[in-house]
Amino acid sequence: MAGVLLLGDEDLFTGRWKVVVMLAGVLAACGNGDSMESFGGRTMGSTYSIKYVRHANLPVPAQVRSEVEKILAEVDKQMSTYRSDSDISRFNELPADRCQTMPASILELIRVGEQLSQQSEGSYDLTVEPLMNLWGFGPQGREEKVPSDAALTEVRQRVGRQHLHIDGHQLCKDAAVEVDFNSIAAGYAVDTIAAKLEAMGIHNYLAEATGELKAAGKKLDGSPWKIALEEPRDDQQVAQRVINVDGYGVSTSGDYRNYFKQDGRRFSHTFDARTGAPVSHALASVTVIHPSALMADGLSTLLLILGPERGWDYAETHNIGAFFVIRADTGFVTRTNQAFERLSSGKTE
Repeated sequence: MAGVLLLGDEDLFTGRWKVVVMLAGVLAACGNGDSMESFGGRTMGSTYSIKYVRHANLPVPAQVRSEVEKILAEVDKQMSTYRSDSDISRFNELPADRCQTMPASILELIRVGEQLSQQSEGSYDLTVEPLMNLWGFGPQGREEKVPSDAALTEVRQRVGRQHLHIDGHQLCKDAAVEVDFNSIAAGYAVDTIAAKLEAMGIHNYLAEATGELKAAGKKLDGSPWKIALEEPRDDQQVAQRVINVDGYGVSTSGDYRNYFKQDGRRFSHTFDARTGAPVSHALASVTVIHPSALMADGLSTLLLILGPERGWDYAETHNIGAFFVIRADTGFVTRTNQAFERLSSGKTE
């Protein structure tokens, strides 16, 4: 296992539940007029941070920040299950056999969720929110505990992608399902921010929201963006591995931040929709690197749900760059495929 590693300016630990900017301070401008700009704030119940190299002819930092925060505010207004006035919360309140006109972004994520659900044979599912609430992890969760068989049977009738369909610009349901975008919304936001930065002429940047990130180009000194992959511990933050990223999204999903224990067993917030229960295998975390932060976000969750064997086979079959951290009697063991090694070298294809 790796020890604590102090990274240079602008580098990040990545993980779904916590991101720490290491040694961020006042960043000086170069003699040619270029400078490293940095800003961040609160979003989606967590934080975001943007770092980029600014040339003299690029928009002022205040304008860049304004554009980024517009995107984050729109994603929150559309996709947050923690605010009652969001588009998806209003949809979730609808009874069965109703439809609601939705923004194109939500319909896009529904289609991505359908794809991931099909490819995981139903283990990944965007409609698990009733299960999360029942077990105490969701926005309406009351108590973290193992539910009764009767309660679980009732709730599972309201879970399943087959109950959703798109009709033109409308999202419809034939059962009282509730959609949760927590496994892909942040990745979508990062991709949207990255596209906006590129459109503004910013090509050297690191964009991060709630632990999902995308980096492109180089830092001010010409060195690559370095990302620290966090060891799956809940007592302290330790860098297990450091990778270079250029042109890719990176997402880490783990079961080590949000869980409870009952009768000596550990129950995490990660659910397999086929069983209606939290996963119980030895896979502690998965990091995925992918050209799309949205897909890295969704795929890291999917692989974590599938576990150390099924998840590994899925990653290999679909040529997904993945870094697995697996619990063992002696601590943690890691497993990395060739696609991850290639993509984490910091070189674009």
